Amino acid sequence: MLPDRFKGLFNESSNPRPTRRGSAQEEKETHIERQSRGLDQFFFNIRGLSGLSLLDLGGAVQENIEFVTNLGHRVTTQAFLQTLDQTFGRDAVNEHSHPDGIESFLNQNLAFPDATFDGVLLWDTLQYISPALLAATISELYRVTRPGSYMLAFFNSDDKTQVSPNTKFRIVDANMIRLMQKGTRRQAQSFNNRNLEKLFSKFDSVKFFLTRESLREVIIRR
Repeated sequence: MLPDRFKGLFNESSNPRPTRRGSAQEEKETHIERQSRGLDQFFFNIRGLSGLSLLDLGGAVQENIEFVTNLGHRVTTQAFLQTLDQTFGRDAVNEHSHPDGIESFLNQNLAFPDATFDGVLLWDTLQYISPALLAATISELYRVTRPGSYMLAFFNSDDKTQVSPNTKFRIVDANMIRLMQKGTRRQAQSFNNRNLEKLFSKFDSVKFFLTRESLREVIIRR
């Protein structure tokens, strides 16, 4: 039987100190600005090119849109985590395996023709979806990206925790990023280099960068 939260959904078209979690009034937003080797590698790989099509799964962030378009590229934005919460419920990772939910989620986020994009900014979105949905998402990402394209992803490198800071990412420059963190969000699973290599085994290569904020930055080449 379809869970209540899915009813009606398918008829619609388609080194800082961590913030302690408390009530909404107690949560304070922390801003961290630093260099990002992963971001630097992502834009280095498309340097000198123009007219590329990029996908940003972090939603419509004005700074990111302006940065990409000023480089002469097109960007499509998808509010990946917002759609995840609307489809399954926030932190409801146990329901990510529901077939109707998976189909709806993918249709809302990745219903593009084959080989549409030359790059994807995944940010930290993949660590919040459980294995069945993650496998389907990776398969669709492979389908909608062109050979030779690049993806940038962030994963919590602390495999002993089940939560991560709830983070919004802002591009400051080609090698500089601003992390805006408020509260926490439950991870669906933990990742290390070995299982990330397995996760992206269909892709050409996977490269890792470890940061002081316990973030593993990952560059994936299609």
